[in-house]
Amino acid sequence: MADIQGTYDNLCTAVPNALAGLLDDGDAGVSVAVFVDGEPVADVWGGFAGADRTVPWQRDTITNVWSVTKTMTALGALILADRGELDPTAPVGRYWPEFATAGKAKVLVRHLLSHTAGLPDWAGPIDELYDWPSVPARLAAQTPQWEPGSAAGYHSLTQGFLVGEVVRRITGRNVGEFFAEEVAGPLGADFHIGLPAEHDHRAALAVPPPARGEDYAAGAPGGSASPNAGTTVRVRDGNSVAWRRAQIPAASGFGRARSVALMQSVMAWGGAVRGVRLLSQAGSDRAREEQFSGEDRILGMPVRYGLGYGLFGNTFGWGGWGGSIVVIDPEVRMAVAYTNQMREPAEDNRGLELVMAAYDGLKGLQR
Repeated sequence: MADIQGTYDNLCTAVPNALAGLLDDGDAGVSVAVFVDGEPVADVWGGFAGADRTVPWQRDTITNVWSVTKTMTALGALILADRGELDPTAPVGRYWPEFATAGKAKVLVRHLLSHTAGLPDWAGPIDELYDWPSVPARLAAQTPQWEPGSAAGYHSLTQGFLVGEVVRRITGRNVGEFFAEEVAGPLGADFHIGLPAEHDHRAALAVPPPARGEDYAAGAPGGSASPNAGTTVRVRDGNSVAWRRAQIPAASGFGRARSVALMQSVMAWGGAVRGVRLLSQAGSDRAREEQFSGEDRILGMPVRYGLGYGLFGNTFGWGGWGGSIVVIDPEVRMAVAYTNQMREPAEDNRGLELVMAAYDGLKGLQR
């Protein structure tokens, strides 16, 4: 059995056992954390921080969590809403006047958070993603592909810039700075949107699925991609220095499973964790207010979207390209996070396996 590092409650052995199984099956390196009542009951990792399998995955290894980053950007927006500085039902143009053109005057902030704004595609070059002023300007000039609010289509890259520009207009700070000062900093969480160079040495690069190379590209698993789907992101793009430095608030967050679970425990524990209150109970509950239920026209599958989070029965959260995931269950005050080597989406049930292992451990803790 693979060697697993870290700590876990003796009644929560299902999680490290499941993690060892993934490594035995060939994964390069992984980490998983389970927080209950704001405290870790499992914080474990194993394997290697790279495809060459020479550098062990360590306690402070961080990696790109891809679209799990969206939950961090959403958390920042919900904090502003709870403070009364952002109204999710207001037109985006109230905060970002240049946006209210080309048929977007009726796009509401909640449409941005719920993938219903009709602006799902990034049609610019990859390099432009690294230049913040260019991206909102391009998006502000676009015409929605459908009546805002009437349908959903996963805004894979654009959602973060759309929400992030609203955050910037309100606070005067870019989304990475706001997140560092208002979320990660107060909680002491090792998570970054825009990774400083001093952390490069501990960043595990993305490992593409078996038999795939660095040109492996992100894409929707099914559905009818829009005619202007435009630029795709490859593994080599995500592994570049430019990607790490950029603030791409839908996809370029770097952190540990422990930090992801810690921060999203705020949402599992009524807006506060470890004595730090980021938002009220009502403010955290707002994330689960359903904005859309039906088929996502980009993903090609049924979805339920809240304010910045996917809704799954009594739980909520989101996953990232290659399999990273965070799941939040307020009923049992639990948050589970997983960061990993990639697998093909159609073949990847690892996140679900680890979430179920967390629930098995929770049963032991509750006896």
